[in-house]
Amino acid sequence: MMDMECSLKFLTSIFLTLFLLGSYSAYENVRLVDAREDNEKHYVTLQVEASNATGRPIPETLFGIFFEEINHAGAGGLWAELVSNRGFEAGGQIIPSSIWPWSIIGDESTISVVTDRSSCFERNKIALRMEVLCNSSGCPSEGVGVYNPGYWGMNIEEGKKYKVTLYVRSTGDIDVSVSLTSSNGSLTLASEQIIALASEVSKWTKKEMLLEANGTDDGARLQLTTTKNGSIWFDQVSAMPVDTYKGHGFRNDLFQMMVDLKPRFIRFPGGCYVEGDSLSNAFHWKETVGAWEERPGHFGDVWNYWTDDGLGHFEFFHLAEDLGAAPIWVFNSGISHHDQVETARIMPFVQEALDGIEFARGDANSTWGSVRAAMGHPKPFGLKYVAVGNEDCGKKYYKGNYLEFYNAIKKAYPDIKIISNCDGSSQPLDHPADYYDFHAFVSEYAAKSETDANKGNLLAALGEAGFLLGLEKNSDVVGMVSYAPLFVNTNDRRWLPDAIVFNSSHLYGTPSYWVQQFFTESSGATLLSSTMEGNSSYVEASAISFQSNGSDYIQIKAVNFANVTVELKVKMTGLDSSNTKASAKKKKVLTSASVMDENSFSNPEMITPQESLGVMPEGNLTFVLPPYSFSLFDI
Repeated sequence: MMDMECSLKFLTSIFLTLFLLGSYSAYENVRLVDAREDNEKHYVTLQVEASNATGRPIPETLFGIFFEEINHAGAGGLWAELVSNRGFEAGGQIIPSSIWPWSIIGDESTISVVTDRSSCFERNKIALRMEVLCNSSGCPSEGVGVYNPGYWGMNIEEGKKYKVTLYVRSTGDIDVSVSLTSSNGSLTLASEQIIALASEVSKWTKKEMLLEANGTDDGARLQLTTTKNGSIWFDQVSAMPVDTYKGHGFRNDLFQMMVDLKPRFIRFPGGCYVEGDSLSNAFHWKETVGAWEERPGHFGDVWNYWTDDGLGHFEFFHLAEDLGAAPIWVFNSGISHHDQVETARIMPFVQEALDGIEFARGDANSTWGSVRAAMGHPKPFGLKYVAVGNEDCGKKYYKGNYLEFYNAIKKAYPDIKIISNCDGSSQPLDHPADYYDFHAFVSEYAAKSETDANKGNLLAALGEAGFLLGLEKNSDVVGMVSYAPLFVNTNDRRWLPDAIVFNSSHLYGTPSYWVQQFFTESSGATLLSSTMEGNSSYVEASAISFQSNGSDYIQIKAVNFANVTVELKVKMTGLDSSNTKASAKKKKVLTSASVMDENSFSNPEMITPQESLGVMPEGNLTFVLPPYSFSLFDI
């Protein structure tokens, strides 16, 4: 994969960055003292060879994103389904079971609610039985029933439409109100009745309705209520906003945050989510395709929450396609956190991987390609990368299992690039691989320290900026890089820091997110040779050239780790004779008053890039780097 010199060069850049991150608190204190004693600017020069002829191409796939179902990133996040535990399966298959987060409206004298195994769906047999027991004086006027608060409140917006789907059956006539209400149920935001004779609902019947909200509440809930005695069963209750990205089910604002990073690849669906704490709770793609009602869902026992798997194998590939990003499918290698499949028995897992590839790439007449086509996508998805397992290299059976996957996939799909979990930077791999993760593919980077990085501050972002500049300059060794975790629902934070923080209605990017936006033009660009002169111990910089809208640009990025202002003078050689008086066309700076500053829901733009156009007169390439800042200049 790489020679020893390249490996050492890359590792040196990593160790330098990690040193900066690990010792930054002490370093900050020193620099603050120095700054009070020395108010003069510091000066450095970046010498750039601007000719593309002497530059080096940066991989087209260098910067991407990694999506893992962690922190309710998908369920209760990017996937716009509003109902949590829509099939009543989260409480397990032993009945009676918990229906959390569903709750009962009414008391024991008016209603009894239990689960049973009467569903019409073979892969998820649990259904909800509601026995209405109102006395001769009748039920309360508001009715009795059940409600679902979604994922810490449903975001219902006035004027918007929501598609509610449910399955119902009964032994008698029914009159059920399906309502979106305020958080305590006192205010109805939208409602529709399901009225049917016993003969019409004696068997499971699908009901669909479109509710238009007449009010707004980001903590709303869905209610199913009635004033009519009798037994009613419900199953597979869904509420989806009509307004999702391209109608594909993705929450618009979270999707746009990904779009704005211009990712060249997306790695999915994990992470530890792929492995499971036990193999029985690993991500099994075949259980996540087909009609959503028929998906059994599963408990993600690493991050400890249930997913209905509405965001499944098909939706992940659709996500990659909508982003214009190359999909990287990570599949289970027969290994979880606590159990392993011996290599002699790994072939069923190998076949599952081959079938998953056929689902993505097979023609519409193939066994699994036909399933994809039936789901509305007859054209194959462009799958060119797969990863065998996640962080499994040290496990006893990983290398043996890996070779079985590798040989079978290369035989059937010789063009697919296969990623190993083993690290080949310090010594050559003892098995074939197109990429290896951690170094040729840096799939999960982040500055993580509960005392320094906190929930994602400027300090962490500046460290990551220096790290990414190192990767950019070593992109002859590193082919792909992505941050992790990408998303966190603030109501269930399983990891910190994260790039994008959200709740049911709002979001913000951490400084780590905004750093990634500085590299949106890097993939496929040309790395220009550059050297730093002067006291540059606390400045890291790079130079690239790229094209945009038919124009040629040179881009300088520089991170200033210190509490002093730095004047950066850029000297260029090798410019085209018609472009000897280059000028800066755009400046973008990320900084704040303190390196410990963080964004929040109350101040979501405290640390965001400040951008200006036409910043310098022609021929002047001297730039000011504020203290503790990351800056970009397009020339």
